Amino acid sequence: MKLSFSLEDEQFRQEVATWLQENLIGEFEKLKFRGGPGDEHMFPEERKRWEQKLAAGGWTCVGWPREYGGRGCSIEQQVIFYEEYARAGAPGRVGHIGAGLAGPTIIAFGTGAQKSKYLPGIVAGTELWCQGYSEPGAGSDLANIRTRARFDEAGARWIINGQKVWTSLAREADYCFVIARTDPGSVAHKGLGFFLVKMDQPGVEVRGIQQITGTSEFNQVFFDGAECNAGDIVGAPGDGWKVAMSLLDFERGVSTLGQQMQFQNELNEIVGIAKENGAARDPAIRQRIAKAHTELKIMRYNAMRMLSSQGSGAGSLQQEALIYKIFWATWHRDLGELALDVMGAESQILEHGPYQLSRLQALALFVRADTIYGGTNEIQRNIIAERGLGMPKERWQR
Repeated sequence: MKLSFSLEDEQFRQEVATWLQENLIGEFEKLKFRGGPGDEHMFPEERKRWEQKLAAGGWTCVGWPREYGGRGCSIEQQVIFYEEYARAGAPGRVGHIGAGLAGPTIIAFGTGAQKSKYLPGIVAGTELWCQGYSEPGAGSDLANIRTRARFDEAGARWIINGQKVWTSLAREADYCFVIARTDPGSVAHKGLGFFLVKMDQPGVEVRGIQQITGTSEFNQVFFDGAECNAGDIVGAPGDGWKVAMSLLDFERGVSTLGQQMQFQNELNEIVGIAKENGAARDPAIRQRIAKAHTELKIMRYNAMRMLSSQGSGAGSLQQEALIYKIFWATWHRDLGELALDVMGAESQILEHGPYQLSRLQALALFVRADTIYGGTNEIQRNIIAERGLGMPKERWQR
């Protein structure tokens, strides 16, 4: 496990930090520490402009190969970028699904035409993406989806019908990558396709889901005869499961280190409040803060171990990666509870009217979702048992 950086890497760190310091000013000053969990509804237009500001500086897709518009940064430099981005308080990325998920998937599995069509808009920060995986009744069970795709009579276009749910940023997205069944008689992970679908078209309807925070980061998306070109399927019909699983590898990539720096910012704010209002004098609170600090360090070391094992040719998630999602989701949920307890009675007060939550109030309510989206804690335990420990599948799955 590599925990240190070279002199060249540290010079790159200074370059990133300096650029952020010089550009996160003026109209972007108010975006600092905004757009995170429970706060993604804030300043959407300004954050879109920030995405394009990043693009102008060459910072939208730092890990992509240069031939596709990226910087070709090493793993170490990518880690540094995400750490410094969060350290500077730069806002939540509205382009992160394109830059971190859709783009790398298209690079790995897409055709030359797909790369030419879709990658430039992601790099430029002008075209945003969302993810069409979860469905009602199949939230954590991707193999149980019912959305279907069929060729039209001329065989020139795919026609998509179905419903997706918990779709982050769907209101802002220009495109959605959609998992749908290409074989009507298929079951489980067989007979799936991975489609690139334009959102602004007849047959696509987005409905916000109002959460306990009063906001609607998540959405329902209805496909009723939505279309995409015959060439807008990544891989062949039936390859959807393989492509989708590879995308999950990208999801557990270097951005995890940036996520942890955001967690550190949240913990720092909680510690500051505890010192200010006297909660830090409570030994039970101090113990919980120490526990949060320790587990965040463990999270970092495990992430570095995950990244150190990348490129080993194993072709599947390493065991250290199997525990990552359940670990951070549970930790973040507990951090929300710690925030409320540190704030005390003040955590129950809405100072500016209904749903006018402070950042930590919104965090505490929103992080309940962390243990659900992206695979529930229960599903994560199954993955650990079956893939990591080699235990047999549950009887109903055999």
